[in-house]
Amino acid sequence: MAASRLPPATLTLKQFLRRQQVLLLYRRILQAIRQVPDDSDRKYLKDWAREEFKRNKSATEEVRTRSRIQSG
Repeated sequence: MAASRLPPATLTLKQFLRRQQVLLLYRRILQAIRQVPDDSDRKYLKDWAREEFKRNKSATEEVRTRSRIQSG
């Protein structure tokens, strides 16, 4: 059987689509945060969102990722 010509780090279609959903969620969160009138609250929320996404960057469990996107 011939070896795949794709690099080992290539995303599957399912992973690619899930990544797009996560990025869309992140953009929507940042757009909502821009509506917060207080500068300090806006900065806190932006930092919180960034840290949460960084903390969950390596999450690969499909069920957990899907539930977080849907509840986001």
